[in-house]
Order: sequence, then structure tokens, then C-alpha cells
Amino acid sequence: MFSATTITIFGFLPITLAYLLCTLFFHKKEKTINNKKPPGPPTLPIIGNLHKLGNLPHRSLQLLSKKYGPIMSLQFGQIPFIVISSSKAAELFLKTHDIYFASRPKSQGSEIMSYGSKGMAISEYGPYWRSVRKLCTLNLLSALKVEMFGPIRKEELGVLVKSLEKASLVGEVVNVSEAVENLIEDIMYKMILGRSKYEQFDLKGLIQEAMVLFGSFNVADYVPWLSAFDIQGLTRACKKMSKSLDEVLEVIITEHEESTNVEKTRHEDFIDILLSIMHHNIDKENEQSHAIDRTNIKAILLDVILGAIDTSANVIGWTFSELLRHPKVMKNLQNEIEKEVGNKRMVEEKDLKKFKYLDMVIDESLRLYPVGPLLLPRECRESVTIDGYFIKEKTRLIVNAWAIGRDPNVWSENAEEFYPERFVDKTMNYQGQDFECIPFGSGRRRCPGIHLGLVTVRFVIAQLVHCFNWELPSNITPSNLNMEEKFGLSIPRAQHLHAIPSYRLACDVNHE
Repeated sequence: MFSATTITIFGFLPITLAYLLCTLFFHKKEKTINNKKPPGPPTLPIIGNLHKLGNLPHRSLQLLSKKYGPIMSLQFGQIPFIVISSSKAAELFLKTHDIYFASRPKSQGSEIMSYGSKGMAISEYGPYWRSVRKLCTLNLLSALKVEMFGPIRKEELGVLVKSLEKASLVGEVVNVSEAVENLIEDIMYKMILGRSKYEQFDLKGLIQEAMVLFGSFNVADYVPWLSAFDIQGLTRACKKMSKSLDEVLEVIITEHEESTNVEKTRHEDFIDILLSIMHHNIDKENEQSHAIDRTNIKAILLDVILGAIDTSANVIGWTFSELLRHPKVMKNLQNEIEKEVGNKRMVEEKDLKKFKYLDMVIDESLRLYPVGPLLLPRECRESVTIDGYFIKEKTRLIVNAWAIGRDPNVWSENAEEFYPERFVDKTMNYQGQDFECIPFGSGRRRCPGIHLGLVTVRFVIAQLVHCFNWELPSNITPSNLNMEEKFGLSIPRAQHLHAIPSYRLACDVNHE
């Protein structure tokens, strides 16, 4: 969401000086509303508090909240924000008053690249959003559909295990981050689009570029009158990327349409399902059943792709990093899995429900490394008073899930430590009811792909831990493994994770 630096922000000040002078001398001051605002730091002209964000906004906002409190008022450019940094405050805003914050603010990037913000994650609250969410929840992301795509996950993970087994024979240092990213990409593309590789275009490259653009800081979103100048060139870049992605999606959708009347050797994928819904007669009187067209399909596909790939890969990457830093936890996990499945076969998805310690490991990883450190912004639909603070209509809400998961008032003094045993007597409910840890959000706008994400993450971690012993390269120890992050829509490692696998199952295990 944010990647601004102080130098970049202050570079806009000379350009905006004339505007500031006009505002000071010619703009009539609005009457102040006699209502209490949440506390927050003083603002600067034009940029407000943008200079406070730094390179890792989730950390910067956590530090600010320690001074100004868990409900904090900030101004980013011309846009007022409320930042939430505690579980109690999150429950107030995302449960008690969720309806007031059920909408999303528009951004220049989403308007251009998501067909007028028609994707499920970023569309405004209303009949269209409710219809699309219901469509995706029931037809794409239900437990039944997730189970239907199980063979794809098994096949792709089997391919990775076989390649890692070959690497282990020669003691090769494996780029774990890259291997996991490629695995998740292949799984998701096959589920969503039917296949992962296209000779005529570089789909993966385009999606990766699109992710960068979606996560880029666009000053015009916070100082709207600057949008006409396109100072950063982001408008041009988004339009160019949108055109390229649209052409690719048109080819893929057309390919699916042409194969509907012939015998298909491939599995049914998301596009098949959406095309079937598009051509199905829909009850126009039902608000929850709005007709969808090709534009809606493309927006939904982009939404699911962008929301699924980086998030799962990053959660797996951080979990694996912590396991390498804590060999005892790794061994405990291996022992649990081996006790249930033995050492003569690989893990099956049906085994996952038996692994209680695995659940504890994943819960602890999600507490420390939530899917999105800052949940996607919401927008206040009408003015409301919460906890004695007046929140004006159009104010945007940021929930610092990263800070909430590390709150020492909830998780004790060892909140910064990776300690799965803290979940021995506690089971997390990721449907948004346990506000002390909300990696997938909460309320109406929580992530609808929770089940898919958890199944994928648990299966990959269980398989890689069961099939291999892992060691860090010779120049790295568990205590000095670099654990720095870089900011994005999710929080990837700043450096790729490398490790050496050694195969630990019986030699005659079938990978297929």
C-alpha cells in the first residue's frame, strides 16, 4: 500500500507551494465541528503525516500508536485516516460498527487496472459487492471447491519434492523462497486459468509487474489535484499494464469458450465456472444474483490471482524461516507427522486434520506474519462516534494486523518470539471472531479465501518438513539468519531464504 520515502515526499513540496498559498489566502475556512477526534501527531502542509510512514509503515505506525494510542488519527495528504492497533479497538470498528466501515476507498490504480474497481476485494460496499462475494464464496472458494482442486496441489507439490530430492543427492543449496513462489504460482494458475504456462505471452511476468503497481505509493491518491500531472508516471504505467493484462485474459477466456463443446483433457477451473454462471439464466429479481459479463469475470480473475499468490508464498516462507531458526520446533513437527503417517509415504491432504502441532506452528506464524500487515483500507460510509471519538464520513480506516498480533498486553512479554506452544490450549478462529489475531481481517470484508489459503499453506509445510531434513548454508546459523522484511501488500522477506535439503523418507516412496 505504501512505499514512500521522506525524500520522495518532500520532492513534491515545490510543486505544491502555489496551491498551498492559494489555499491559505483564498479558501474559506470550514466551520470546525465540535467533536473529539482521536489523538495523533501534528501534520505538515500538503503531505500531512506521510513523512511518518517510512519504508516499513506497519512498524512506523506501531511506534506511533505507542505514543498516541490504539485509536489514532492521521492525515495522509488531504485524506483523513484512523489507524487501529489493538484487539479491543479492532473489535469496536470491525464488529460493533462494521457496517460503517464496510466499503473500500477508490484508488487510481484499482480504477484503471481492476475495470473500475469491479474486483471483489476493492469494490465499494453495495449490491454489486454482495453479489460478487456470494458468487466467489459459493462457486469458487467453498470447502467443496477447495477439495475439488486437491489433485492439482498434490501433483505440483509432488513435482517440487522430486526436484528437491535430486538437489539433496548433491548437497545443493536451494532457493526455498523461489521454489515456493513457483509452486504457489503453478498451483493457482492451474486452478484459476487451467494451466500455468503460455508460449505466446509471459503471464507470470505480467502478474508480478501488476503486483508491484498495485502496491506502489501513488501520491495522487492522497493529494488528488496532483493526479492531472502524473508526476510518478504511475497512471501511464497502470494503463499500459491494464491493456496488456486485458489482452492476455481475452485470449485465455476465448480459449476456454472454444473448448466448451469438445472433450476436455484438463480439469475444470475458475474460468469454466465463471463462464458457466455468465451463460446461466439468472433471477434478475434477486439482488444477490446480478448478471456478470466478461469484464466482471476478468476483474474477479485478477482479484483472485493477486490475492492468492504472494500471500500464501510469503506465509510459507516466514513459517519455514522460523522452523529453520528453531530446530527443536522443526523436530517436534516432524515427529508428529511421522507418528501419524510413517516414513514410507508422503503426506496427503486428508492427513492434515490429524496434525495439532502443525496447526500451532501455522497459528504462531500467522500471528507474527499476517497475510497483510495492514489490512486493506476501508472507508467510513457515514459519520459516526466510536468510543467517544467522532469519525467523519469518508475517513479511511487502517487496521495494523501486524501490531495487533505482537501486542504484549495480549501475548505477554515474549510476544516477539516464535513460540507455537502458546497455542496449546487455544485454537484460533480465522473467521474474524478472535480479534487478538486477525491475519485474514474480520467482518464483512474479511478474506473469503481463508480455507483455500490455510489448506495450501499447511499442506506445503507438512510435506516439505516430512520429506526432508533441512540445514542452513555453512555461513549461516539459526541465530544470524536474516529475518528483515520489505513492505508490500503482504510482507515478503527482504532476502530470499536458502537451505540444504536431505531426503528422509524410504527410498521407494511414490511421488505421484
